[in-house]
Amino acid sequence: MEKIKKLRKLFNQFNLDGYIVPKNNNFFGEYVATSEDNLKYISNFTGSAGFVVVLKNENYLFVDGRYTTQANIQSGKNYKICTIPKEYPFSIFNKNLNLGFDPKLHTDNSLKKLFKNTFIKLKPINKNLIDLIWKRKKNLNIKPFYLIKDLDAGEKFESKLSKLNKLIKLNKVDYLFTTASENVAWLLNIRGYDTDYSPLPNSHAFIGKNKEVFLFCNLKKINKSFKSKLNKKIKIFDFEQIPLFVYNLSNKKILTDVLTCSVFFKTIIMKNNFIIEKQDPIYFLKSQKNRTEIKNSIVSHIYDGAALTKFIFWLKDNFKTKKITEISAQEKLLKFRKKNKSFHSLSFPTISGSGPNGAIIHYKANKKSNRLLKKGDVYLVDSGGQYLFGTTDVTRTLSLDVNSTKIKEIFTRVLKGHIAVSSYELNQNSNGDKIDQAARKPLKEINLDYPHGTGHGVGCFLNVHEGPQGISRGNQVKFKEGMITSNEPGFYKKNHFGIRIENLTYVKKTKNKLKFEELTLAPIDKSLIDKKFLTGSEKHWLNKYHQKVFKNLKTFMNNSELIQLKQACSNI
Repeated sequence: MEKIKKLRKLFNQFNLDGYIVPKNNNFFGEYVATSEDNLKYISNFTGSAGFVVVLKNENYLFVDGRYTTQANIQSGKNYKICTIPKEYPFSIFNKNLNLGFDPKLHTDNSLKKLFKNTFIKLKPINKNLIDLIWKRKKNLNIKPFYLIKDLDAGEKFESKLSKLNKLIKLNKVDYLFTTASENVAWLLNIRGYDTDYSPLPNSHAFIGKNKEVFLFCNLKKINKSFKSKLNKKIKIFDFEQIPLFVYNLSNKKILTDVLTCSVFFKTIIMKNNFIIEKQDPIYFLKSQKNRTEIKNSIVSHIYDGAALTKFIFWLKDNFKTKKITEISAQEKLLKFRKKNKSFHSLSFPTISGSGPNGAIIHYKANKKSNRLLKKGDVYLVDSGGQYLFGTTDVTRTLSLDVNSTKIKEIFTRVLKGHIAVSSYELNQNSNGDKIDQAARKPLKEINLDYPHGTGHGVGCFLNVHEGPQGISRGNQVKFKEGMITSNEPGFYKKNHFGIRIENLTYVKKTKNKLKFEELTLAPIDKSLIDKKFLTGSEKHWLNKYHQKVFKNLKTFMNNSELIQLKQACSNI
């Protein structure tokens, strides 16, 4: 409460009734450094998405369904926990309020969506109030940007720029202002070290209708070697020069990204120019992976599947005789991954949850919560790796000698939903909303459901979560050839167990027909399956999938692992 009191003391100084603190930093990426995690500082909440509204007498933490349980545990003492989309700020605050916010950390689009209420006055404060009360050293990371090989990217920068240029002209604008670092990375074939789980180069770029490119970043991250290899069309400037660059433009039409262009930048641009707010067209270009990216993803998943499968066998062999905890288990899995020379880093913090902790959807084990894995538990491990040419994300739910028939029925129904997604007959109009309904159907038959989407887009040696495609309620983006998405239905019984089965798939085109093709290769735990709930075609899918797993992973296994792999992949 002491931190909250310090924040409230500033309200009179800035004539505020409250202040909004988001998770993101000014790059709007999914992961922020510990020294920039304002939301965790003020609320103790460690999830990857959410925001708080601190008022003079009460506090609110807004999260989505993935984090409701976690938020209550971590922050319920000092905050009222509100789950979006059931509760939005505009539906809760019905009195006149002056709410302050940092214009560099919010987009106009998100503020309107969350606070569309005549009672609330949103007031930009050019000083971040958390910075005024939180005295700490910020991480001064100056590791250099680097170029990835054209062989790994599958397409040269010049070719990507030509495609983008057509879209810039189609939108009848003079410039595209790309504020999402992931999109700059994709366009220029560059990477960096600016987040722990994604090789992002923190940067923004202006791309002109005449194919001129102005890259803005921390110049300390640009070394001579990088500059000499970069295309001469790309001019490099420091972040601080963006306002001056914009002021020197006049009466230009500038397309900005509704998802990542901050109120701060929007305000600057609108002084002398015209804004067209849309989703950055790079998201869509990036989502359709080329043949090289798909080929590289396939290889990455074989490497990753071998590591995960070895871990599964190790766990099954040892949990009864050795003291294995959630933390020691995830550390062991990381060791298996690190044995591959192409492994770069994890693609997100590993979720390693046994028993009741598995029911916390984005659980992260710590010293206080760390459980011993024991007989009778359901163990859920959701993890992924960044390889030098691909990104993985996989969840397996494992039986530690579970004998509950109810748990096995629920697991089997989750598997049925998973198979329904994988087998979905795609056409030119298939979108995530329709597929999401198919995934939930087997659970809904017994009045169960899960509070998260069924799938998200995935990058290639970039973000593990990327759009615009996804399998979730309301997602109308049509699936196209080359799109990678996760398939991860689940079920969570609070204080008891969690179940999730996740594979990554890509959209493959054969004979003018689209279909989902599996990327992830690791056995699904057959000891949790109740066969009587599976149809003949579902059993066929599982047997065929396990044949593919065995074929691709057998060469990575030692003699004892090969025997286990044969058993794990045998027909049901």
